[in-house]
Amino acid sequence: MKVHKGLIGVLMGLTLGFTTIVAPLPGDQNVAHAAWTQSKADKVISTGKKYLGTPYKFGASSGTTRVFDCSSFTQRVFKVAVGKSLPRTSREQAKKGIAVSKNNLKKGDLIFFKANKTTKSKRITHVAIYAGNNKILHTYGAPGVTFSTFKGTSWEKRFVTARRML
Repeated sequence: MKVHKGLIGVLMGLTLGFTTIVAPLPGDQNVAHAAWTQSKADKVISTGKKYLGTPYKFGASSGTTRVFDCSSFTQRVFKVAVGKSLPRTSREQAKKGIAVSKNNLKKGDLIFFKANKTTKSKRITHVAIYAGNNKILHTYGAPGVTFSTFKGTSWEKRFVTARRML
């Protein structure tokens, strides 16, 4: 009889332990979601890094990885990394997800830019992935897929909006 009570106690303890892992308490849900989102953001950045140096070509087909333009790059990276389908153009991508302020950027957010810092137009012409630590991962011109510094640069001055897709 003592063996059965001990065994039942162990089994109940295991059951409660697994229940806690599978169904966190209400206060723990934000922590679990943040860890899940961070993991997806890390996958987005590591997938994007695989394409470093890939040449830039305006209007590149979304079906190729030999060349990218900015939005075909973000489209490919999100699809491969986390299975997220994004529209083909940066302007259409900017309509998806949740708006995020420049001061609340998190790794994996998409940042959208206008053509130059002096224009008053908010017409989106470029998209990049926020990589954390004041870096963006994107493609343009001669460097192709590359990391660039964000804050304190012309990229920050061209900022229009940011969107959280994860």
